[in-house]
Amino acid sequence: MTYVARDSKKTNGSASLDAVSLAIIEQLQEDGRRPYAAIGKAVGLSEAAVRQRVQKLQDQGVMQIVAVTDPLTVGFMRQAMLGVTVDGDVEPVADALAEIDEVDYVVIAAGSFDLLVEIVCQDDEHLLELINKRIRSLPGVRSTESFVYLKLRKQTYTWGTR
Repeated sequence: MTYVARDSKKTNGSASLDAVSLAIIEQLQEDGRRPYAAIGKAVGLSEAAVRQRVQKLQDQGVMQIVAVTDPLTVGFMRQAMLGVTVDGDVEPVADALAEIDEVDYVVIAAGSFDLLVEIVCQDDEHLLELINKRIRSLPGVRSTESFVYLKLRKQTYTWGTR
C-alpha cells in the first residue's frame, strides 16, 4: 500500500487524525503484525516515529491491536446478539453490561432496541444463565431479545479509514 494524502478526520469528536495516522491505521488493519519499519516505508516516516504514533493512537483509544478469533474454533460454542430495551437512562445499563466478561460489544442504538450487546458463551446453558440471571436482573433492563448465531460467515476489520 502506498501513502495517499487525506484531509484530517475526527474520531468520536476527540482525536484529530492526520493523513499519516490514517495511513498507519490502514496498514495495521491489513496486517496487525506488520513491522513498524515496513509501515514507516509505506507512509514516509521512520520506524521510531511510527512506533510513537501507534502508541499515541492506542493511548487515545482510537485503536487496539488484538488477535481476533472465531469464537467457535476456540471453544465458545454459543454466540448471540442481544437487543436490550431500557427504562430510563441507557448509559448506566450500557456501562454495567460492558463490565460482564462474556460481553464483547455494547452499542447504544436508535431504533427498536436501546442497546445491542454481543455475547460469547461456552454453551446454551451458559447463555441461559447469563441472560436470565445476570443481564435481565440489571436495574433498568425492561426486556431482551436474543439473536443466536448459527454460523460465522464474515468477520473483518479491514474497512480502512475512509
